[in-house]
Amino acid sequence: MHRKIQPKQKKNFPVFRLFKRQQMWVLTVPGWGIFITLVASLISFSFINIHPFLAVTSPVKADILVVEGWIPDYALVQALAEFKKNSYRQLITTGIPLEKGFYLAEYKTYAEMAAATLKKLGLEPEKIVVVPSQEVTKDRTYASAIALQQWLENANFKIEAVNLFTYATHARRSWLIFQQALAPKIQVGVIASSPQNYDPNKWWMYSTGVRSVINEVVAYVYAFIFSWKA
Repeated sequence: MHRKIQPKQKKNFPVFRLFKRQQMWVLTVPGWGIFITLVASLISFSFINIHPFLAVTSPVKADILVVEGWIPDYALVQALAEFKKNSYRQLITTGIPLEKGFYLAEYKTYAEMAAATLKKLGLEPEKIVVVPSQEVTKDRTYASAIALQQWLENANFKIEAVNLFTYATHARRSWLIFQQALAPKIQVGVIASSPQNYDPNKWWMYSTGVRSVINEVVAYVYAFIFSWKA
């Protein structure tokens, strides 16, 4: 009887494929048209509304006006007009030490320099309080907010609300940070200055406007993500 010889089985080795075929959905011509229209509308909406969002003005009923001392002289003129128009009791200037000209200038901080400018513009000296902050390498707005918070805690009179006056596109970020430092004990409103070196309605047509908006968008996102409260 003959033994049946089984054929040798072939070993199956794994096959590595670099490509595979699969189905996918793609936009049709009308679909691309709708998609491009939506993107264009979103970009247009952002361009129109981003500046008003950053340069927010939302004052509260207060008899204290806080002015960030680093703002331009024309913005200080606007701050003085706001102070007189709404009959504030006190104006407080804030700011870190000067970054340039410190050893030459008579005034060593932005808070002092802004106060001197406002006095020169006609504001009575007894209505101005200078609240400078210490020199810091980062988070300068927060340093000013903390210096103000410490001064308000030691003030001889009770303060329930303040309005913060600052530069155009910086307003949203300053408002956020000062609220984090002062609220809920003290209500914080904000007033943005009107820029004079570019048209806020066409900010994208001016290099100053583009830099201002882009820088503040990035800085606001950073401030929004990182809460300064311990």
